[in-house]
Amino acid sequence: MPLDPFAQRFLELARASAQGRSDEPSVTDMRRTTDGLATFAAPERRRHVETSDATLQGGAAVVPIRIYVPASAPAKASPGLLYFHGGGWLSGGLDSHDGVCRALADEGRCRVIAVDYRLAPEHRFPAAIDDCRLAFSHLMSQAERLSLDPQRIGVAGDSAGGNLAAILCQSERDATPAIALQLLLCPVLDALGRTASRRDLAKDYFIEERTMARYFECYRIDGIEPDDPRVSPLRALDLSRLPKTRIHTAEYDPLRDEALLYGELLSRAGVDARVTVHSGMIHHFYGLSGVIPYARIGLAAIGADIREAFA
Repeated sequence: MPLDPFAQRFLELARASAQGRSDEPSVTDMRRTTDGLATFAAPERRRHVETSDATLQGGAAVVPIRIYVPASAPAKASPGLLYFHGGGWLSGGLDSHDGVCRALADEGRCRVIAVDYRLAPEHRFPAAIDDCRLAFSHLMSQAERLSLDPQRIGVAGDSAGGNLAAILCQSERDATPAIALQLLLCPVLDALGRTASRRDLAKDYFIEERTMARYFECYRIDGIEPDDPRVSPLRALDLSRLPKTRIHTAEYDPLRDEALLYGELLSRAGVDARVTVHSGMIHHFYGLSGVIPYARIGLAAIGADIREAFA
């Protein structure tokens, strides 16, 4: 399918804003860009979802979280979704993905707990995944106090957050109760991918391969190679006993093929896995509903997957 015309217009605006820049953007610039994308999710902030902020203490780390409660959520024993935002491990936070989390809570009829994990390069691997594990442990141990049903807790994330979600699900596959759902949106599953979509869409499709390489260089530490399953969950040798998995990717996302491959490998390992490719869409389309009308349709499809998994 051709590129969606609204997505095409967004890409043209993005290219125009970058035109004339000869130097690589700084980390501060990249963070400002990620935060700025939140303006395009403005329609989602009108959803009937209550929020509250809190912090988790884990050793030297203090991890902020935001809890989303939709009007449709039951007062007790609600399904819950632990959410890790995207941003290449070095940008993003509670505010950048606030609209996305509101939409997921509303469409999925579940509580969403967003995690503001530590960012690279100030906090390199494994700081982010350590914070995600802390949040997961807290959620499972405090489920009743948070009005959650411990049998219906899922783990989700988009882009680099999808990477963290997949890694967490692999490391916590023997958790009791078991994770009920793994939801990955346009996930980074191979730190430096070598798929056809990474090559064919390496430039001018919102995220570029040179940017992905820079993200990884900021995140990695000595001794961590791109094939290490601790940063590339696609490379894990054992994918059995993982939660029911729903992956949503986009036709014009450079990360598309690794999402398809991960879904195939999970299915071969006996996991209930399904990949949805959104035709004509680009990376992060679900966070751009203010400029890409189809994003609302995509969010509804993602919400349907959440409801089905928790039914």
